[in-house]
Amino acid sequence: MPFIHLKDAAPIKANTLYCIGRNYAEHAKELNNPIPTKPMVFLKPNASLELKQGKVELPSESNDVHHEVELVVLIGKTGSAISKEAAWDYVLGLGVGLDFTARDIQQKAKDKGHPWTLAKGFDTFGPVSEILPLSAFDTSKPMQVDLTVNGEVRQNGTTADMLFSIPELISYVSGFSTLHEGDLIFTGTPEGVAKVNSGDVLVARLDQGKVVLSLEIK
Repeated sequence: MPFIHLKDAAPIKANTLYCIGRNYAEHAKELNNPIPTKPMVFLKPNASLELKQGKVELPSESNDVHHEVELVVLIGKTGSAISKEAAWDYVLGLGVGLDFTARDIQQKAKDKGHPWTLAKGFDTFGPVSEILPLSAFDTSKPMQVDLTVNGEVRQNGTTADMLFSIPELISYVSGFSTLHEGDLIFTGTPEGVAKVNSGDVLVARLDQGKVVLSLEIK
């Protein structure tokens, strides 16, 4: 089991990876998907979690892997049926990550009405930056999340654009499944997702560069 790197603290063993789909309306629209009325939750396997800034490997099974930059929440203690008002008390820190998606594999599965876990679950498909303690952020203000590919801005959004806020997501997920220390919540991606190619250099940032994740596509 990988260990999550929390700045100035001991590493924490990673647990479940929860992901939120279509949490930005414009992203849902760009893929011709309906805008959800409730959070859309799926899981990524722990094998996809990559905690070293370096290379992301493109699988031979796909010819259309997309980047999806996301704010990532690290849960710090156990809780179930958490209220929105208490949600931040369960957050240990925040970081930035990428939910890579083999779009061609995903679309084939969706067309058949099948689950699309494999499209999200290849090794290295869930890289996450170092996590900063929650105290490093002003949660009362929108936080920016952006991504450049080879120096060009591809994605740029803020938490104000989310359909469901971080407290709403924590409350919703914990209403179905108890959250534990080491759980990660990928909170959704803004518009601008696109194919990555071998040799591309990606730089993801959270809150004006307070946290940075740099990767090369192999």
